[in-house]
Amino acid sequence: MSETVRARDKPRDQSTGSKQSLAPLKMSAPGEDTLPNEDGEMEEMEAGGSDEDEMEEEGKDGEQETQVYVPGKQPLQPGEELEMDRSAYRMYHECQTGAPCLSFDVLRDANGDGREQYPLSMLLCAGTQADAALSNRLLLIRMHNLHGTTEKVKEGDESSDGESDEEDDDEDKKPQMELAMMPHYGGINRVRVTHRGDQSLAAVWSEKGQVEIFDLRSQMEAVHSSAAMSTFVKQQKEATPLFSFSGHMTEGFAIDWSPKVPGRLVSGDCKKNIHVWEPREGGTSWQIDQRPFSSHTKSVEDLQWSPTEATVFASCSVDQSIRVWDTRAPPNSMLCAKEAHSSDVNVISWNRTEPFLLSGGDDGLLKVWDLRQFQSGRPVANFKQHSAPVTSVEWNPVDSSVFAASGADDVVSQWDLSVESCDVGARAEGVKDLPPQLLFLHQGQTEVKEIHWHPQIPGVMVSTALSGFNVFRTISV
Repeated sequence: MSETVRARDKPRDQSTGSKQSLAPLKMSAPGEDTLPNEDGEMEEMEAGGSDEDEMEEEGKDGEQETQVYVPGKQPLQPGEELEMDRSAYRMYHECQTGAPCLSFDVLRDANGDGREQYPLSMLLCAGTQADAALSNRLLLIRMHNLHGTTEKVKEGDESSDGESDEEDDDEDKKPQMELAMMPHYGGINRVRVTHRGDQSLAAVWSEKGQVEIFDLRSQMEAVHSSAAMSTFVKQQKEATPLFSFSGHMTEGFAIDWSPKVPGRLVSGDCKKNIHVWEPREGGTSWQIDQRPFSSHTKSVEDLQWSPTEATVFASCSVDQSIRVWDTRAPPNSMLCAKEAHSSDVNVISWNRTEPFLLSGGDDGLLKVWDLRQFQSGRPVANFKQHSAPVTSVEWNPVDSSVFAASGADDVVSQWDLSVESCDVGARAEGVKDLPPQLLFLHQGQTEVKEIHWHPQIPGVMVSTALSGFNVFRTISV
């Protein structure tokens, strides 16, 4: 799987198929013309609204029948074309950053938790995988003025100059984006961010075979101030890490910051070794035990710290196993599901409030594990909706029964374990055979690599793919 990655408010109404909606999108291909200019000027996000006019035109003639499309269930017929159902989204935007960012993370900001009032803003940190090693960048991205999907003005409500007012309104609602870019030699495999005191830190796994820590302070200032951006661009040079570790002796993808101990880190490589990092006083260096945790027999693909136990973390591997470790008892794992999947286990996610672990593998399966019964080797839930390897999974940070996943089938799926068969009611024709827990299938991106829920904005997801970023909230979550 390593090689693949490298190329790499409730209530919820499920009475109609549109809620499963399987919202197909049209998207522009990323191009070099979408790169920020050399002066660091503000760049605009491209809002994903181009399909709305086309849908309206089709609705006028009344000749085309709208159907719910279920990926993997029925092929498109000659002449059929997918159109986005905007009514299935509360918010939807798309953007490109030039070279694809196959990994990113969401930075918490100072705007508070639980915010839902538009316009919204967010901070992301991402790393590129460009064709040439010298062309890569570590990016800090500020997206703001993000409005929700809006209904058209009802007939009779328009003023005499309604068309002009609508144009002005559209301009005011144009989403905005600033990028603070640091040149980084080598493609970036994975990025994870954290806050430690007044520091905003990014841990980066790159194809150089090193894990590097970067202080994002100057980038944070740049995306919030045009003057700071100008200074940042003038002083721009290759990213200099605050700290780096080359003891893995090969590249890797697995990395995670501890949610319990600020600055504590764990990293795993393609040769099966895992190292735990302990922060030293001062915030600029780490103590790394040279003795690795090495019970896996093949590449470590993902790592997750326990949200409740400061010394416990989980790992998954190409060797098909999932292991749970305690740093106080190295080098062997405490718990192990040796044949968790029938092939590579690519990704895992630890539920924040319940003793559940979520996994996704090359077999396309999503599995939910109860850690109280982990040794049995049997998951408590097993879903097969994706038709290709699962590339990312994550529990919703504020709803312990909801999770999302992405796959190499170009689909992002949203699920709710609290939904039972009797809750579903009538469904649209064609989707009756779907699992009742399946809420939504989001489409339109090419080779989706990573997804994250925003921890401070309920229901909002960000996904990255070869075709760029999607920022969206569905009506189902």
